[in-house]
Amino acid sequence: MSPDTPDPERVADGPGAPGAARPPAGAANAPTGDTGSSPTGGTEGHPPGRSPVEGEPPVWPGGLPVPAGTPVTAPGADPLAGWPGVAGAVPGVPTATRRAGGRATAVALGAALLLTVLGAPLGLLWALVAPGTPVRMTAEGAVYATPQPEQPIAADGWFSLLGLGFGVLAAITLWVVLRHRRGPAGLVAGTLGGLGAAVVAWQVGRRIGLGTFHRLLDTAPPGTDFTKPADLRAGGIDWYGPLPVPHGNLLLAAFGAAVTYTLLAGWSRWPSLRPEPEWDGGWAPGGPGISSEPGDQPAR
Repeated sequence: MSPDTPDPERVADGPGAPGAARPPAGAANAPTGDTGSSPTGGTEGHPPGRSPVEGEPPVWPGGLPVPAGTPVTAPGADPLAGWPGVAGAVPGVPTATRRAGGRATAVALGAALLLTVLGAPLGLLWALVAPGTPVRMTAEGAVYATPQPEQPIAADGWFSLLGLGFGVLAAITLWVVLRHRRGPAGLVAGTLGGLGAAVVAWQVGRRIGLGTFHRLLDTAPPGTDFTKPADLRAGGIDWYGPLPVPHGNLLLAAFGAAVTYTLLAGWSRWPSLRPEPEWDGGWAPGGPGISSEPGDQPAR
């Protein structure tokens, strides 16, 4: 027998031998034992995460597109782990998204509560800088010492300036401190916190010296001069049934916070409003028409 002549017995034993028997058409789809399964749980030739059509990007069984090169994990593992943008679009997966939304809401409410508490020192500052109105006791009762006093107007002006400045500083602080949660939550926190701080500042500031003023109204003899504590004329709270509605310069702190936060968001250099990685000035990654070999000129 010539060396070039194939041995029929050895040829028949090889799986890829030219003379090996081939299964008939359609037999590949028949359920024969474990030949149709793969270690990753997909059918042979079409593992999970790969399109049946050669050359197309991989897709998951639900038809959701997945970035090319996504590895197929072992059975039982989450194939969408590491792809939050993809996982969030799958029904039943947005648990992490809801949890993150709950944390953002809690942070926003906490920040608004903190700003509201800071209204107390703001009210002390307003009572310190706003002038009291001179009052004189007469036989008919207490009257202003001057016919048209300017002190109430000054008290409103000081409250407006302090409230507006407080709102601006609150928005900047929220933007810097909560830089990883920028967005609607920060805007709501600044607006609600500014409104709450203005109400607290008004109530705290107007009550400083108010007890002494009322005592003098009842006991001071005619001819006694004293002062009335600062109060607001251009702002306050109107009650529509059980619903309180603030108005006037009580809204300036919330207005300043909302406008400042919106301007910061509009002028942000990051589309997500959060700090993002920046190019360090090195060579760009290689690609079509780009070379990073030593001595090469940069692509133009």
